[in-house]
Amino acid sequence: MKFDEPTSDDLPTGEIPVVRPADPRVTINGAEVAAEAAGIPVPTPPPVVNPDTQLPHWTEEPTGQIPSVLQRDDVAASDDPLEQIPAPVWREGEVDYTVHDETFTQVIAPPDTSEVPAVEAVDVEEPPVVVPTRAMTRAERLRHADQKLLRHRSTRPAPEKDVRKATVTGVIAALALVAIFQMGAIAVAVLVTAALAAAVAELFAAYRMAGTRPATLVGVAGTVILAIAAYNRGETALGLVIVIVVTATFLWFLATPARIDMLDGASLTLMGFLWIGVLGSFAMLTISPVNFKDGHGLGILFGALVAAVANDTGALFVGKSLGRRKLAPTVSHNKTVEGLIGGSIVTLLVCAIFLPFLHPWSVGGAVVLAIVTSIVGPLGDLFESLVKRSLGIKDMGAILPGHGGLVDRVDGILFVLPATYYLAHILNIG
Repeated sequence: MKFDEPTSDDLPTGEIPVVRPADPRVTINGAEVAAEAAGIPVPTPPPVVNPDTQLPHWTEEPTGQIPSVLQRDDVAASDDPLEQIPAPVWREGEVDYTVHDETFTQVIAPPDTSEVPAVEAVDVEEPPVVVPTRAMTRAERLRHADQKLLRHRSTRPAPEKDVRKATVTGVIAALALVAIFQMGAIAVAVLVTAALAAAVAELFAAYRMAGTRPATLVGVAGTVILAIAAYNRGETALGLVIVIVVTATFLWFLATPARIDMLDGASLTLMGFLWIGVLGSFAMLTISPVNFKDGHGLGILFGALVAAVANDTGALFVGKSLGRRKLAPTVSHNKTVEGLIGGSIVTLLVCAIFLPFLHPWSVGGAVVLAIVTSIVGPLGDLFESLVKRSLGIKDMGAILPGHGGLVDRVDGILFVLPATYYLAHILNIG
């Protein structure tokens, strides 16, 4: 007898037999219900419903109905506001939301109006936080020092320039200068030496106000010694005095007991000496009898002063009246291109008209001097402006009413002096 049912020797098919839990009869695989085979309808037993959850048994087939949330109508009256909240409602359409919102009443507990006692604030000192720092390199220290100086150096504001006062001061200084030149080379040498010493001392005072510590005594003494040696020995004294000042500057900082920045102090000391002392000593070389005989050096020096003053004055007035374009906005806000051109024209006219009457100048030499002065004079002015900007000050001092400091008046002259000295040798003037 052959059966279609699988035997124990056959491999599993993976099919799961279907058993209806609602049918209490025993189901034989492959057999059909007799009533169904005879075509008699078999009533489907009602689904088994869990009385606790009111849901069909999980083995029943899905009905496709959406379960409803039963409303708790039998909630007993209670004083607890949370128990008075309506039961959840199943909402599908817009009408359900509207109806429920109209009937819903939010139960909010009454606010607590009791005052909370104020708590006094207690100041608690926090311990300082110690952050380990590494030693700064010299480049970082210099950048930090530059920022610090630029923040705190503007401690000496300059008053507004009074043109009338400056004019009166200039006229008096010009008359005094002419009178001293009439006295001879010795009187001019004394004036130049005193002016250079006062100028370098004024510069070092500005350094100290900026927080630096230059060797002031070495700088002032070296400037005075160089001026006297240049007048008596000529150019041969320059190299010797410069070497002495450099060595004395090194020894000064070597013997200083306090720990200060030697590079900053020494560099500022030598810069002030070279700027004021060395460049200013060319005035002494010009009037020295070693270089120019018969007093011609006085005329050459006076011509250089006339050219420098004419250039500075012309640039000032033309720049104030017509100046529009800045010459060097990062260095000086007052220098203009129009002022530079106007100063050059005024210098050329003054030198070409007046210097030929001053021995030993000629028209050609005066014109060349005007051209050279128009180039190097503004450079000296811009250099001093750069130094003052680094120091954060407007004027180096206030010794000259309406003009500022002495360095403010001789900044362009300091650059004109060596140019005039070598120009006179090149053109054989004097």
